[in-house]
Amino acid sequence: MILRPGTFLQDRYEILDQIGSGGMSDVYKALCHKLNRPVAIKVLKEEFSSDSGFVSKFKMEAQAAARLSHPNIVNIYDVVDEGNLHYIVMELIEGITLKNYIIKKGCLDVKEAIGVAISVAQGIAAAHEQGIIHRDIKPQNIIIARDGKVKVADFGIARAASSQTLSATAVGSVHYISPEQARGGYSDVRSDIYSLGITMYEMVAGRVPFQGDNTVTVALAHLEDPITPPSYYNEGIPVGFENIILKCTEKKPEYRYGTMHEVISDLRKALVNPDGDFVQYNSQVDDSQTVIIGKPELEQIRSGRKIQADPAVSRNGGRNQEQRQERRMEKKPGQQPGSIRTRKQDTDDDINPKIERLLTAAGVVVAILIVVVLIIVFSKVSGLFRSGSPKETESTAEISTEETLSDKKVKMPSIVGLATDIAEQKLKDNGGLYMKVSDYVFDDTLDKGDIVSQDPVEGTVTDKYSAVYVVVSKGPEHVTIDLAKLGLEKMDGASAKTALEGSGLTVTVEQKNSDTVAAGYVISYSPAEAKEGENVTLVVSSGPALVNPVTVPNIAGQTEEIALEMLADVGLVQGTVTEAASETVVRGSIISQSLTANSQVEAGTAMNYVVSSGTVQQAKYKYLASIDKSYSLQNIIGPGSGSTQLTLKIQLRQPVNGKDEVRELMGPVTMTGDQMLPVSFKNIEGAYGVTSGTVEIVNVETGDVINSYSITFIPVPQS
Repeated sequence: MILRPGTFLQDRYEILDQIGSGGMSDVYKALCHKLNRPVAIKVLKEEFSSDSGFVSKFKMEAQAAARLSHPNIVNIYDVVDEGNLHYIVMELIEGITLKNYIIKKGCLDVKEAIGVAISVAQGIAAAHEQGIIHRDIKPQNIIIARDGKVKVADFGIARAASSQTLSATAVGSVHYISPEQARGGYSDVRSDIYSLGITMYEMVAGRVPFQGDNTVTVALAHLEDPITPPSYYNEGIPVGFENIILKCTEKKPEYRYGTMHEVISDLRKALVNPDGDFVQYNSQVDDSQTVIIGKPELEQIRSGRKIQADPAVSRNGGRNQEQRQERRMEKKPGQQPGSIRTRKQDTDDDINPKIERLLTAAGVVVAILIVVVLIIVFSKVSGLFRSGSPKETESTAEISTEETLSDKKVKMPSIVGLATDIAEQKLKDNGGLYMKVSDYVFDDTLDKGDIVSQDPVEGTVTDKYSAVYVVVSKGPEHVTIDLAKLGLEKMDGASAKTALEGSGLTVTVEQKNSDTVAAGYVISYSPAEAKEGENVTLVVSSGPALVNPVTVPNIAGQTEEIALEMLADVGLVQGTVTEAASETVVRGSIISQSLTANSQVEAGTAMNYVVSSGTVQQAKYKYLASIDKSYSLQNIIGPGSGSTQLTLKIQLRQPVNGKDEVRELMGPVTMTGDQMLPVSFKNIEGAYGVTSGTVEIVNVETGDVINSYSITFIPVPQS
C-alpha cells in the first residue's frame, strides 16, 4: 500500500513524500508533529506484512537495533504496529547513498575510500559490541550526509530478512554476501567483515568482484571463484589497502580479521603508510588434494630444479597479482616460526615417503659427485698456480667457470636501480629467474618502484627458475610542499584545513581577532614550507574584537513571537524578515537565521531570519475571519461591579488534526466590572484548511472561559 502525502500515522507522523523503495520496504519522508522534526519512516511491504512469523522477527530485531546509539549508525526512534502497517521511525539523513556516490564518481580516491571505510567499520563495531550483526552491509545501506558524515542503515531489518530464501529481492545484496551466507550457513561478525571488504573493493575498483546473470551465479562465485585483486582494475590502489581488502574477503572466515576493531587498526595504518606490509595473515591449513608426481617432475626434483610458471609481466611498477598474493605465502624476516607456511613446507607434505627415501639416496650420490668434481677442479687450479703461464691460468679459469655453470645454473645479473617491470623482465630473460618483493622502503635517491637491493647479489651463481628477493623503493619519505602554491590566504578556515590535510599535513587552527580580515578567513599560516606528515598552524580571523559580546540564540523552529523574545533577552534586535514555503517547518515558525547559533557577536546586532509560510500549497492561501462584539462585565460580576477588578485575555481555539490549538489574540488586561470589553478583530488568521473556530474570553486568574463566540474562516488568496 502506497502512503499519500498528507497521511497521518498515529496522529503524529505526517507523510510528506516517498523517498525510496527496496525489496522489503518503502521509505517515506515525514514530519513528527510532536517533536517538530523531520523523520524517515520505513514501511514493510504487503507481501512481508502478511507473514506473521516474519513480522514478529522483524519487530524483535528492529527493537534490538533501536538501542544502538553511535555517530555512524542511523538512529531508530520507534517501532510501530498500526493495523496492517508495520513500520520503523528513524533518523532522516539528507544526503546520498554510497552506491550512488560510487556510480557518480566511477571510483573513490584511496584516502577518501579509507575514510569512509573507517566510519562504516566504527558503526558496525559498535553494533557487534551489542551482539548485533548487520548481515547486509552494502553501499546501498550506507549514507553519506550533506555534512560529510557517514552512517550505516538497516540494522535489524537485515537480520530479520536473513531467514528469507535468496530470490529476486536479494539482487542488490548477493554481490556482497559472504560465502557462509551464500551456502546458508552460520554467520557472525566475520560475515559483516567480508561484506565490508566487498564494499571497499567496489569503492576503489568501481565494480564488484563477482558479477553474473542471476543471483545463483553470483552466489556460487562467492563460494568457488578466486577474487581478482582490485589493482587489476585500478592501478593506483596501494599495496597496504589492497591487502586489507583481500584479507577481509577470504573465503574461509578463520582467515579473515577476527574483529572489526582489527580492520579499523589496519585501515588507520594504511592512511599513514599506504604501501606498508603491515597486514598479518592467519595461519592457513593446506587442504589441497594429493598430487601424483610423474617421471618428468621427479627428474626435476632430483636435479634440484624448481617447477615455476612464467611470472606475468607486472603492472603498476611490478605490483601484479602474483607478487601481492605470494607475499602472504612467503615467510618475512622477523616473523615467528610457523606463522605462515612456505611453499617448501607444502611440497614436503605432499611427497610420498618412498619417493622421499629415493630422493635422500639420490641426494647422497649427488653430494659425492659434487665433492669429486670439486677435488678435480681444485687440483687443476693448484697445478696452474704451480707451473702455468698467466695466459694459461686465465684460459683455465674460464673453462672452470663454464664447467661450474651447467644448464641448471645461471649467474645473477644486476637489477638494482631498475624499474620493477624492467627488472622483472631482465630476470626472466636470464634463466627464467622470477622476482619476489620482500619489503618496501623509503629512498631519497630512487624513484618509487625502483629496486633498492637484491638477494642473491649480482654475480652470484644460482639455480635457474629460482626466486630473487628484492627491496622496492617507495620514493622519498617526505616531499617538501610549498604552502604558498595552495593559495591559503584567499580561503576560509575550513577550506584551508581541507587543502592542507589533502596534501598529507596535519593542521592546528587558532582563532585571532582582526579588523582587516573577514571572520572565518585565514590571516596567516606557518611554516611556509612543510613535509608530508608535519604540522601547519592556521590562524583564522574571528572578526574585530567585541566590546560587549553576546551569545547568539538558536531561534530555528521557534514561532516568530518566541524568537523575538529570545533576541530581546540577549540584547539582539530584529533584522530583515522574509517568508518562504517549507515542507518541514510549520507555518509561522523560523526556518533559518543569519547569525550562527552559539557564536559571539556585538550586542545590538541585527538578526535576519526566514519565516515559514507553510507548504507550497499553504503559501497560496490564508484562512481569515473577523468579529465585532463587546461584552459587559456586569453580566458576571453583578451589583457593585465598579469596585471589582478582573484580569482577562482573549484567545482563538481551533480543532487542528484532531487536537485543539489555542492562540492568544489579546494579552492580559485588568478591567473593572462596570466596563465593556471590546471583542473586535478584523483579520484573524487561522490554521490552514480549518474553516471554524471559537473566540474565547478567559479569566486569567482562574482559567475559566467567561464567554465564547463561534466564527467562520474563509480562504483568501495571498497577495
